[in-house]
Amino acid sequence: MPFIEESDLLELHKDIDKAQIINERLLDQIKIKNKELKSSKIQRNVLGATTGLFIFGLLGLFLFNAGRLSNPNNLEQQNNLLVSIDSLDAIKVRIDNLREQNQELSLVKEFYLAKNFLEKEKVYSVQVKSFVDNNVTLASEALTNTLFVKTNPFYSYSLGNFETLKEAQLFRKQLVDIGFKDAFVASYKEGKRIQIEDPY
Repeated sequence: MPFIEESDLLELHKDIDKAQIINERLLDQIKIKNKELKSSKIQRNVLGATTGLFIFGLLGLFLFNAGRLSNPNNLEQQNNLLVSIDSLDAIKVRIDNLREQNQELSLVKEFYLAKNFLEKEKVYSVQVKSFVDNNVTLASEALTNTLFVKTNPFYSYSLGNFETLKEAQLFRKQLVDIGFKDAFVASYKEGKRIQIEDPY
């Protein structure tokens, strides 16, 4: 029957408390990012509506000026028409820029949705390294296919997010073949490691 020292048990409780504090901080950061996404979406919608109204106003002004240009010999009226065409080109460039920003915001939203899904579902990943301290240079927030998790007393770095154990085992084999001899498969849920899985 396994025996655990009281001091080790106290250390485990301390580590669990620390992990809960870290998880709460991460949840707060996710909430802040979600608020930022919502506010940027509102700003994008307001900007789009304002741009649409501006375009319609310019179009109305253009049509109004075109109606007034009944005499082509009037040079001043022709110059006004050229200014309006230049303004329309500038607006088209602005609309293209807004479309690109909209696509970038959609990618950010998809990233956070995928990250939320991964935290709620059980996933399998292949751990390739452990660190004593938090080496954040390896854990990029932009990489949704990696996990950087506190597994007391170490920080573990895992690659891949797989729905099935078989997929993770195949990926582990590929990593072992290229030199990661100590790689192993573990299951994770809600950002915590559940258990180390059978490697084969």
